[in-house]
Amino acid sequence: MVRALRLTCDRLAAALRIALVTGVGWLGMAAAHAFATDAPISAQVAKPASSSLSSQQTLRFAWLRDGSAQLWQANRGGAAVGFSPQAATALPATLETPLGSVWKLFVYGYLVDRNMATPDYTCNGGDPEEVYCCMTGGHVDREHALVQSCGRFFEPARLQLDPADWRKYWSAAHAPAWLRDLHAMTPTHRVSVTALLAALQAMPTRPRDAAASTLVSVLTSGRGEGTVSLYGSLLRVKTWTMPNPARPGASIGGAAGWLADGTPVWLGGSGGSANVLASAAPRIAPLLTQITVPDDGACVLVDFFSRYPIREVLGDTGPAKALEGPLRDDFRIGFINGNWARVTSRGELRLDRDAAGAPQVVGRFGMNDYVARVVEREGDTQQPEAAKALAVAARTYVVQHGNHDHGCFRIDDSSSTQRVLPRPASTAARRAADQTDALVLTGVPVQYHHDKAAPGQMSWLAAKASAQNGQTFDAILARTWPQGTLTSFESPLSGDCVAVAGAQAWLAHNAPLWARRMDGAAGYETPDLPAVCAVREGRPYADAQRNRVYVYRLQTEEDRIALAHEYIHLAFQHHPRGLDETFVERTARVLIRTDNPIQ
Repeated sequence: MVRALRLTCDRLAAALRIALVTGVGWLGMAAAHAFATDAPISAQVAKPASSSLSSQQTLRFAWLRDGSAQLWQANRGGAAVGFSPQAATALPATLETPLGSVWKLFVYGYLVDRNMATPDYTCNGGDPEEVYCCMTGGHVDREHALVQSCGRFFEPARLQLDPADWRKYWSAAHAPAWLRDLHAMTPTHRVSVTALLAALQAMPTRPRDAAASTLVSVLTSGRGEGTVSLYGSLLRVKTWTMPNPARPGASIGGAAGWLADGTPVWLGGSGGSANVLASAAPRIAPLLTQITVPDDGACVLVDFFSRYPIREVLGDTGPAKALEGPLRDDFRIGFINGNWARVTSRGELRLDRDAAGAPQVVGRFGMNDYVARVVEREGDTQQPEAAKALAVAARTYVVQHGNHDHGCFRIDDSSSTQRVLPRPASTAARRAADQTDALVLTGVPVQYHHDKAAPGQMSWLAAKASAQNGQTFDAILARTWPQGTLTSFESPLSGDCVAVAGAQAWLAHNAPLWARRMDGAAGYETPDLPAVCAVREGRPYADAQRNRVYVYRLQTEEDRIALAHEYIHLAFQHHPRGLDETFVERTARVLIRTDNPIQ
């Protein structure tokens, strides 16, 4: 919460500076408000008609499932009681919502399905709306533009979209009439929530899957950053924030998109999108347990018992040998070394022969089935957050180290790679895999061990201890891989931590010296060496949850002070001093400019 407040203030201050420098006057002030949320400036300036969405404390969630559009609503001021399926009401056709930033999602889908080349958007400066896109002189691609909510990228005029072809495309998809009009792609355009859900359902499978994979990053590094701990990867949505017509200066916001099983969803309430996502999580959580997460298109081939030659495979209750082909039942596997193992298969295991004619058991699994089997074999599910962290690590490992074989990842079942359960995983293990569906760490090599932690290697026992102390799965992962980025392995997005040249090495050299100088200072705790990432917007800041600091560069004394400043925030994160900007700044300057101890 502290970081969110700091970011909002920093964004607001940065936008105010834009207004002063560019002389855009009142529009610049509107940009400042937009910068602190995720609404386009054009939407902030506009004055949409009031609607029931502007109710001060109402939180609404709707989905379109099995042909029925249902609505749940609650007063945000009350206890955060979870929505039950029985509490749903029919979604009224009169409930309206502004599109907000959701219009970009439909442009994205059209571009993907039409295989249209999309030039990056280059930020030239002077345009307040570019705060969603890139720094002056930088550029942003299509996927990052969707996650960051860069409206300038998706402007139909810039992309030279043809209104006639747009109408033809969405007509063929049987989309609602409003979506067939390219001119409706504006944040202030209002539609019924029913019609918005219908439009999301009408998006063809290919662009919907591409959008869903990209939208996973909204909760990890986009406008909903930080809420992946609340939703896992089950919610794939585009966020939106607009002015509240009933309360000048206030906002309404939410998100729209799909669940992991393709169910169209919409969320709305008072406040900006990040605030609405966070407050809605405990209410929506019971509904997410109702969905069945399908295995994605990825598959994993596992060569079982790769280090132990098999002598024979027998039925569980007799001497009859199993026939080559799919195995369906319980079986005993006898190894040349005299040991035996039991396996259970519903057809996912197959008895084959290797090149030398020796028996070989090969499993073919969907990705989540594979991950669940690894979680149960390599760890356990006593601490659900630790199990989810292990699920992400296991999925990342097979993506990084698996060979490619006929469209599948292929990997050995071995203690030198990952051990895989030779029977169906438990419900709890499958839940850990499903709740982190498709999530991997990018930008870092991933290893893990039962009880040994090392750089780039997670200790399973330490992960369980962290979970028992209340850490969420993303925070557990961040402690081992602070430079890693959580995203879908099917998304084209790369890691969002761009390392500042020379900064981490400089910090690694100086942090021990600072620790000696701050020995005995009230509240000081030496943090794990954080990743040092290039800040993309606003001012430098520290992200304690992911153990990162964000700065611009490391060239001048002021740059070194800025890096020391954010490091000190991490060092005092569990003490009130960490919130005292005067203390933090003074300490940073003393560390850089003098040899004095800190008390």
